[in-house]
Amino acid sequence: MLFRLALLLIASVCSLHAGALRPNILFLMADDQAPWSMKNAGDPNAYTPNMDRLAKQGSRFSNAFTPTPVCSPSRASLMTSRYGSELKITDWIHPKNDPGVGLPESVPSWPELLSKAGYQTALIGKWHLGDSAVQHPTKRGYKHFMGFIGGGTNPKDPVLEKDGKTAQREGYIVDLVAEEAMDWLQKRDPSKPFAMSVHFREPHTAYLPVRSEDWDKVKDVEIQLPQPVFPGTDVEKVRKLMREYLASVAAIDRNLGRILDQLDALGLAENTLVVYTSDHGYNMGQHGIWHKGNGHWILRAEALPAATENIPKGQRPNMFDTSLKVPMLLRWPGHIPAGAENKYTISHLDWFPTFAELAGAEVAARTILRGKSLTPILANPETQEPPADFYAEYSTKHQSSTHMRVYRTADWKLIRDFKNTGRDELYHLASDPGEITNLISSSEPAAQAALKQLDQSILGRMQEISDPLWLELSAKAK
Repeated sequence: MLFRLALLLIASVCSLHAGALRPNILFLMADDQAPWSMKNAGDPNAYTPNMDRLAKQGSRFSNAFTPTPVCSPSRASLMTSRYGSELKITDWIHPKNDPGVGLPESVPSWPELLSKAGYQTALIGKWHLGDSAVQHPTKRGYKHFMGFIGGGTNPKDPVLEKDGKTAQREGYIVDLVAEEAMDWLQKRDPSKPFAMSVHFREPHTAYLPVRSEDWDKVKDVEIQLPQPVFPGTDVEKVRKLMREYLASVAAIDRNLGRILDQLDALGLAENTLVVYTSDHGYNMGQHGIWHKGNGHWILRAEALPAATENIPKGQRPNMFDTSLKVPMLLRWPGHIPAGAENKYTISHLDWFPTFAELAGAEVAARTILRGKSLTPILANPETQEPPADFYAEYSTKHQSSTHMRVYRTADWKLIRDFKNTGRDELYHLASDPGEITNLISSSEPAAQAALKQLDQSILGRMQEISDPLWLELSAKAK
């Protein structure tokens, strides 16, 4: 069996490289989009024909995760294959409260690596990894940038930077980002491979306004609420926000189609790896929450839990799978099977080593990479193992104050909050994939054994990456 698996792995790598030029890379990322918001993932409310098109022409990865369920640390992990705690980016970068916070100059990014390897590089859209001169995307490997440096901007008539100049531009930002991407594809040097990141603002709040053609796709949909409905949920508010959210997703989908059509028109589709994902997941009523890892309760006023010392009333910081899982669609004709579901566990930590291998770029020996190259499992879903273990972290510091750490296996998941007693959670994913029943206080032997094992796994990973929180806990234990 092991010999057969080894042969499959070798065959998959050969399939990815034999006779092929170094692939172009088109990396498309939404902001705040959950995997459940795609029709191809089973959402009856969604309108996503072009995301479905990618899923049919390529593979959908149903066990794709973010290391931190909020924008800045997630994006930092994606760029560097390092955890946010290693980069001192543990929460979203606040423009007033976090001066100087951003990607460290000393930590390499994959756009830098690919640029040195001869790739043309561009970033269109959101950055949110520091606003100092040395943290600008054009200093971190992207030769062209058009977009916005901070965490957000208006959905219509936004203020955007291009060629070093910032100005307000007319139109919907989702369209402006797509049009800039299409223009760059048209003007690029056809003799060199390219790596372009397109980071949409949508479906981040505010969800509206959108074009009428996008609103029309969902305005009459009978919104079905996530099941089970959490006790005390403000049902009408969920329905209203869900419709607006899905309209914003539809706006991305329309523009995704425009960009894919541009690839076809330019004859680039065959040798371009297209990745569509999001920085993290999202809740819209699941677990009684709205938002991501720094979630808010979406309950009626009388059902809201009381505030605590570190968590204000209305806040629900969390590490549910709905916040951690991301949409993940990959297409590369002839190299990635069409219409497949790949259940291999992957995360944003994996992009640096994957792109480096595909580009034939040499990674310096001293470079620390927490992820793994995905090339062995892209071409052959048969090589996939059962869902692998996954570790995640999130220390909130703006809306709330927490130190959440997570270890997840195929069967169990433990969430620990080292800053707030009474917030630890244990779920038996094998029988409770929706994370409904918290077994942290269960006396069942299986739950107690899982708790002990997962707790040690969390502490072990914290030690491995020299998490500052682990160093603090270790000092207190002495």
